[in-house]
Amino acid sequence: MNKNSGLSRYCCAFAALGLAAPVVSGEETPRSDERESSVLEKVMVVGNPADIEKIPGSAQLVTKEEIREQNYDDINRVLRRVPGVYVREEDGFGLFPSISIRGVDTTRNAKITVMEDGVMMAPAPYSAPAAYYTPTVGRMSGVEVLKGSSQIKYGPHTTGGVINYLSTPIPTRETAYLKSSFGSFEELRTHAYVGNTIDSRNGRIGVLVEGYKRQNKGFKHIDETPDFRNGDDTGFSKNDALIKLSWEPATEIYQRIELKHGSSDLDANETYLGLTDSDFERDPLRRYAASRFDNMDSRQTQTSLRYAVSPSDHLDVIATLYDNRFKRNWYKLNKVDGQSLAKAMATPGTAQECMKGNAACELRVKANNRKYRSRGIDLSTYYRFGQGRAQHEINAGVRLHEDQVRRFQWEDRYAQNANGTISGKIAGIPGTAGDRLQKTEALAVFVQDTIEMGRLTVVPGVRYEKLDQISEDPKGTLQGPGGTKGRDGKNSFDMAAGGVGAAWRFNERWTGFGGVHTGFSPPSPRATRSGLDPETSIAFEVGARYSDVSRALAAEATLFNTRFRDLVVIDNVGGVGSGDTENFGEVNTSGLELAVQYDAGIANGWRVRNPWYLSLTWTNAEQMNDARSTDAESIFSYGKKGNKVPYIPELTASLGTGIEARHWGISLSGNYVSETWASANNVDEPVDGNGNPDVRFGKTDSYFVTDLSLFYRLREGVKLFGGAQNLFDERYIVSRQPYGPRPGMPQFLYAGIEVAIR
Repeated sequence: MNKNSGLSRYCCAFAALGLAAPVVSGEETPRSDERESSVLEKVMVVGNPADIEKIPGSAQLVTKEEIREQNYDDINRVLRRVPGVYVREEDGFGLFPSISIRGVDTTRNAKITVMEDGVMMAPAPYSAPAAYYTPTVGRMSGVEVLKGSSQIKYGPHTTGGVINYLSTPIPTRETAYLKSSFGSFEELRTHAYVGNTIDSRNGRIGVLVEGYKRQNKGFKHIDETPDFRNGDDTGFSKNDALIKLSWEPATEIYQRIELKHGSSDLDANETYLGLTDSDFERDPLRRYAASRFDNMDSRQTQTSLRYAVSPSDHLDVIATLYDNRFKRNWYKLNKVDGQSLAKAMATPGTAQECMKGNAACELRVKANNRKYRSRGIDLSTYYRFGQGRAQHEINAGVRLHEDQVRRFQWEDRYAQNANGTISGKIAGIPGTAGDRLQKTEALAVFVQDTIEMGRLTVVPGVRYEKLDQISEDPKGTLQGPGGTKGRDGKNSFDMAAGGVGAAWRFNERWTGFGGVHTGFSPPSPRATRSGLDPETSIAFEVGARYSDVSRALAAEATLFNTRFRDLVVIDNVGGVGSGDTENFGEVNTSGLELAVQYDAGIANGWRVRNPWYLSLTWTNAEQMNDARSTDAESIFSYGKKGNKVPYIPELTASLGTGIEARHWGISLSGNYVSETWASANNVDEPVDGNGNPDVRFGKTDSYFVTDLSLFYRLREGVKLFGGAQNLFDERYIVSRQPYGPRPGMPQFLYAGIEVAIR
């Protein structure tokens, strides 16, 4: 990075800010715990769940208890109970989720803002948002989801919504936690942490040390050959480590400094290669022999330093300095005898037999080697003022950010004999299959005012971002008005969005809310060189919340409509192909979200709890123009006006109940997802827009999956648990991308122990 970059200039200012308040000598000055909590909640999307009635938009919080109840470590399963969220599964374990909120493109979370503790977690959220990383949900203390006009303060993608993972907080007292389980597919999983906060003359010092490990052999099996006998190892190993340190100085004003550092390593024998439809019907858990080399190896590190100060009862200031690094190499089959996998999978013949290990051929395996970096400084202030009926809290923020991605790829060639054995290898030269740099520097500014006037809360806000982008691709070419030209170049543009939301509390039970906001989603640096415009949208929502005094019943219903202009889509299927992007055009998405929670035990004064929940989303996501692309690598190719957006189900529903006594409990949940179109041309059979066979086109299956869990509490803090995910072992197609039908996870049984010492 240039030593004189804008980011470097702000580092000194950040350091000076941390020394702004004087330390008081002598005994510790007492502070209000409520004041401390209110400041810490500022880095959350939803914040205190008790204040959700004031949010002028649809918002949901999945709690730690709800995540752990079914032993989930798959964000796809966690988000099923959140209305308005759609997930496209791929690997069955949630390693590489593709999430959409209210109808945006699902590809690799590219159109939503993903954060952990308020810090952007995409490896390069501006330069390459569609990447193979998501925080490990199994170690989280909650997941927040925000939609509607309140997302204006978060970016860079404000056309969809926000998902904020909440990591384990530093305990306020001595705490030790251990959860260990084993299960199907030789699954082993362990989550452990210890932490404490100690009072001293110089203030409160907190520490948290956390580890998370999961490994299994996978649920698929690879066709074996005479020289390959390890076909049952299709699983993965994932390791997370995290440390947090905090200090709240004994000063006259409240201050908090928190340092967080973590890492996440993944080694997964995962593939892009699916199956033909006929092979899927016979054995959906099969993998072809040619995928034996496929492996994802990645490492992520995150570091953040956050400083919070409240100089007065009316002002809070929070500054965060962050640096995230991610590198990965997905080594996977790319071509068979020089043919793309799409053509090889299209019709029976030598290429297909080659993939199954029954014919002589050449296998080309590509090392998709990339490095990412994302860093910046974020400063946010909260100022409260007003007397009488109108109370204001103005939240203003500025973020200086830069990120980049560097591709440095190669392709190895393997000679395969007629019996599937490998007789030779020609190693590729690094950089010859992709040598590209994309970089973005972004300045983001927002102002939002929360105005409380008795029963009415109004929240207007505006957001502005200025982007400077660089793309270096010496071997690439670009089609332009004057013919072909190099990919190298610079680009700058501005984006602005605004909105207003309102909430009216009719009484202690009922709250109505509504809002309108514009949104934007920037294209990548490489895309802007071809003249792409940022994606924009205008969104409307209106809804109501209900919560009775006893908290036994809570409900939220929302009607929404979002119209997208210049929809930016990746011109490949599931990450396959060139990775170019295009402006698809216009899409109109409307729908209904419903979330209901009811506890019959609380309502009737029973000695046991009997919670129920229902989450339902009906969506109509419609293309408003014909597709501009006829590239078979594009999920939006061959689309027609009036067709449905691919991978957005018309109906999703999640229903669950349980019984919890003092020493034992049982819970049951069912999740339904309707069939989806796998491409914008909306065809029933797997053929592209020209009628050519292509396993990536067609439909996915509708499915209903049941999960069961139970526990027995041996004593306070010690619990035995077990259960089943996909209890009835349903088999179904969850995706046709990247290359052919892919199954959901089959029946998964597990058991374990959880120990919490406080």
